[in-house]
Amino acid sequence: MQSDVDPATLDEAATAIRAGDLVVYPTETVYGLGADALAPDAVARVFEAKRRSRDEPLSLAVPDVESAFEFLRSSAVVRAFADAFLPGPVTVVGERMPVVPDELTGGRDRVGVRVPDHPVALALLDRVAPITATSANVSGRGSATRVDELDAEILEAVAVVVDGGPTPGGGSTVVDPERGEVLRRGALADEVETWLAER
Repeated sequence: MQSDVDPATLDEAATAIRAGDLVVYPTETVYGLGADALAPDAVARVFEAKRRSRDEPLSLAVPDVESAFEFLRSSAVVRAFADAFLPGPVTVVGERMPVVPDELTGGRDRVGVRVPDHPVALALLDRVAPITATSANVSGRGSATRVDELDAEILEAVAVVVDGGPTPGGGSTVVDPERGEVLRRGALADEVETWLAER
């Protein structure tokens, strides 16, 4: 995975996110659409760009496991799971902290949190976090693994595209460790299911 993105581009992307704009950034699965995850107006723009139902929650991304627990309520099982699988292509779902806006979760009391295992995503998150963690595509269309695969509608909606080269594809496995549920199978799904079964 390419990590030699110009720091000035990452600075520009971070500035855009702080201003309420959208950016595209690479992850260890596909390209993501990033905005300030705590700003309702910015989150609304993500839904609009993706043409996604407001009832379908978005996840958020943070730079490290410890940061996850600013937004996700900690418990022994959630912390153990996060320590085992993050950073990596896994979204951990659990009870949200009060700082997380209803707009991100569709009003639900649970939130999904990612710590991407990609140097460019982490470099961006070191500059600004949390940001939305959702694929950079119009809902119902294929996810982009390269910048030249991005939908025209997404390109029109974003202020900055951070090109980190090709990404591996696939999607994160979405897991609610407290409930022992795999909500979406993706990368590492077998390992996740084994971990849950052994709890």
